[in-house]
Amino acid sequence: MNNDSAKTHQFTALRRNMNSSETQQSPPAAIDGRTRSIKRKASPDNETPQKRKRISIDQACNTPQEDDSVKTVKRKASENGEEPSRKRKRSLDLQETESTSSSVDTVRASFEEKYKEKKQLGEGGCGSVFAGYRKADHLPVAIKHIPKDKQFCKQTDENGNQLSVEVAMMLKLRSAGHSAPVSMLDWYDLDEELILVLERPVPAVDLYEYIEANRGPLQEEEAKIILKQLLDATVKLQEEHIFHRDIKVENILIETGTDVPRVRLIDFGLSCFFKKRSRYSAFYGTTAHVPPEWYSSGTYRAGPTTVWQLGVVLFDTLHRSSFETKQFLDDQLKISTDLSNDCQDFLQLCLTKDPKQRSTLEELQCHPWLR
Repeated sequence: MNNDSAKTHQFTALRRNMNSSETQQSPPAAIDGRTRSIKRKASPDNETPQKRKRISIDQACNTPQEDDSVKTVKRKASENGEEPSRKRKRSLDLQETESTSSSVDTVRASFEEKYKEKKQLGEGGCGSVFAGYRKADHLPVAIKHIPKDKQFCKQTDENGNQLSVEVAMMLKLRSAGHSAPVSMLDWYDLDEELILVLERPVPAVDLYEYIEANRGPLQEEEAKIILKQLLDATVKLQEEHIFHRDIKVENILIETGTDVPRVRLIDFGLSCFFKKRSRYSAFYGTTAHVPPEWYSSGTYRAGPTTVWQLGVVLFDTLHRSSFETKQFLDDQLKISTDLSNDCQDFLQLCLTKDPKQRSTLEELQCHPWLR
């Protein structure tokens, strides 16, 4: 047995003895039959495959938290016992509508005064993204438009105001000083839509396009550089109790202006804050990447799901066929034996079916493959 194989054997034996306890889980819920995923396959003539679309399951964002923001407004009777005048109410409604419209126009004018929007960069389950720049200094920005009906999750701030969860996440990450996620520069609430102005690294492409430009899977050493940065980023997110929920090659930017590719994480539209024992029953993310525990028990947790998604990203980076959970569980997709023993072991630890046996993020940081 060579040294690499010995290290891997020792690491695997050690972590398989470290089982965490979990509570009994409820029966699985059904996946919305309307969702689908598009596989990436290498064509015989090396043509660029079709890019996989972002697909999310449309269920309520069930972040475990109590909502104390609901208020009841009682209608008072007039002194003579008659109901308040409906005409009076309609007049007030009209004034409120005009006031809201004026406020939205002011906010939109403020945005248009500061930023110039250009061509569309992409469209996903939570909105559309456009290239643009800041007029004062021509700084490149990404401008994300999120319609009101696509703002799936809300977060209550310390003042009791309801914020889009993506805004809440971006503010939290900015205050913490994390550099892997792209930064939010501004945000504008236009009532019917939310506009986020985000940092836009140039030059950069998402990891999906980066792989396609390579005309096939990346070399293991390059994949290792990318995965190590991504792993470190997810550990920092975990420290801030942030669960991204949709880590995949399309949501990872690769800055290409230096000799070593730099990883940036994007799209926190489905993310949430979590507690150590938080469990979720409504799945939000990409259907093809559902962790197996959601199929078997109907619930999932932040840590094990993030580890599963890291395995999905690495699989997509090193294989020609794109990952789908059901196909992997049915042995229709297999980890390539052309990879090094350490790399195969790392992938297997990420893609372990039982979440209690799956490695933690911290354990993965110590894996021999990343050394």
